[in-house]
Amino acid sequence: MKRLLLLLFATAVQAQPTLVQTSQHIASGLQQLTTEQQATVWEVTPEEWQRYLALKQQARGIWSPDLDPLTTLGVEAETDRERQRFAELLVKKEFQRLEKELAFQRAYDATWQRLYPELTPVKTTSASTARVSLFVKENCPSCDNLLRTLMAQKRPMDIWLVNSEGDDNRVRHWATEHGIDAKRVQEHNITLNHDAGRWKLLGQSKIPVALERKGELWSEVLP
Repeated sequence: MKRLLLLLFATAVQAQPTLVQTSQHIASGLQQLTTEQQATVWEVTPEEWQRYLALKQQARGIWSPDLDPLTTLGVEAETDRERQRFAELLVKKEFQRLEKELAFQRAYDATWQRLYPELTPVKTTSASTARVSLFVKENCPSCDNLLRTLMAQKRPMDIWLVNSEGDDNRVRHWATEHGIDAKRVQEHNITLNHDAGRWKLLGQSKIPVALERKGELWSEVLP
């Protein structure tokens, strides 16, 4: 009996390196996309993809290491035409991503109601340190209150000004009026953005609202 157990143990030990090698081979294979394939995913040319990789090795890669390819290329664009092209590609990609996430969110909500109609899903609490998408508008006291609360909690935030009409001066004026810390903006702890319909795309109907993303789901932040 002991001999049989030893034989089985030895067989398992001998087989393990093969399993590890197989897993490593599979993982390696998944990462071996050609330049053309990676460029196709982001709808850019192979030359633009190579420029993105080069930018990642330069100052932009240090300042903003987590930027997606389209934002990286857009921020570092050399002409207005290039900048506009990457902005349009990014909006299109964001729209596609949000449509998928919202479809799944609706399926999740419907399933929760079907399986647990007597229970309410747990909402996000302010104890979280995840990044917040805060939707606000001008001349909105409740927006100001929510902003102050989140600022006091040092929450990293993407602030979206609804109905800003793409006017950078309006966003800057709003940020100045509300004491947005320029250092936090420079460090990308806070970003200032034109909403441009994102608020409605996320299925929201109230202002202000603060949302936190967990995986593929969005939850309302309750300060």
